Amino acid sequence: MRIISGKYGRRRFQLPTSLRARPTTDFAKESLFNVLVHLIDFCDAEALDLFAGTGSISFELLSRGCRQVTAVEQDRIHTAFITKVAKELQTNDLNLIKGDVFRFLQTTSKQSFDFIFADPPYLLKNLTDIPHLVFDRNILRNDGILVMEHSKEHDFSSLPFFVQHRSYGAVNFSFFTPRT
Repeated sequence: MRIISGKYGRRRFQLPTSLRARPTTDFAKESLFNVLVHLIDFCDAEALDLFAGTGSISFELLSRGCRQVTAVEQDRIHTAFITKVAKELQTNDLNLIKGDVFRFLQTTSKQSFDFIFADPPYLLKNLTDIPHLVFDRNILRNDGILVMEHSKEHDFSSLPFFVQHRSYGAVNFSFFTPRT
């Protein structure tokens, strides 16, 4: 795993072979952040990384200046790896929640974020519930952005607040915002 840019830029971490995550490729991650840098100011932003997996997106966000990143991941092996990397980076700005993403979204209250990234398993049956929960629960701030990573088989363009789709090889991103 590589952190691309920012204060932790060019740092690499060896992924344990026991990880079952499908990490966002470096090419797709770099392309995504090249788009995002024009849409959101990460400096002092608060971000949420759903289905955090390896924590790659969380650490990229912290590296680029996010004040606080909340990462939600259910798998204990993945959370152990994220904890290990956070210790190596000596950051206290990562709030790691070991738990179910849907439970977190349904129970979080009085907490909102400037940026939300969701990278659920591509075969997750209730994939389209994620944007609905984010907007129904007002978890994304009015000027915020939600990005969903998904396979080409999914089309989110008919959902409320959808604004654009980007494709980088087999990796697809759909962008949502409450901005009018």
